[in-house]
Amino acid sequence: MSLQSQHLFTLFIALHPTLELGQTPAGGRRIFPVSGGHFQGERLKGKVSPLIGSDLLLARTDGTFQQDVRLLLVAEDGGLILMTYRGIRRASQAVDERLARGEPVDASEYYLRTTPYFETAAPAHAWLNSIVAVAKGGRCPGGVEYEVFEVL
Repeated sequence: MSLQSQHLFTLFIALHPTLELGQTPAGGRRIFPVSGGHFQGERLKGKVSPLIGSDLLLARTDGTFQQDVRLLLVAEDGGLILMTYRGIRRASQAVDERLARGEPVDASEYYLRTTPYFETAAPAHAWLNSIVAVAKGGRCPGGVEYEVFEVL
């Protein structure tokens, strides 16, 4: 049995400067506030609200970064969609250092995968409430870009 998927949308998230929370009992915590963005696909497109959104990134002791993200998507028709996801970013120490310095790093040089979950009351987008999605992403100038897929 193979896993099938369908492209849902491309998502760009613009970020404010990082807030360093520091070393907590859970690990090193950085907060990336969202400043906006946009998404576009065949069935869904719109903007990322600059009012609600952040990535609460946790640096684990094994060198892996764990994402905990909340975003508010505003569809082109005005429908509001809460998008939450957890994800994993792992890379060599050299690549992590380049990313930390804000240098351009091709997404093929590290692993960044997420599992988005959607919640909406907008009738036109209610189908999002009952799908499973996965995403693959990478850092880009000013933020992060993801290719988001619906698992069929």
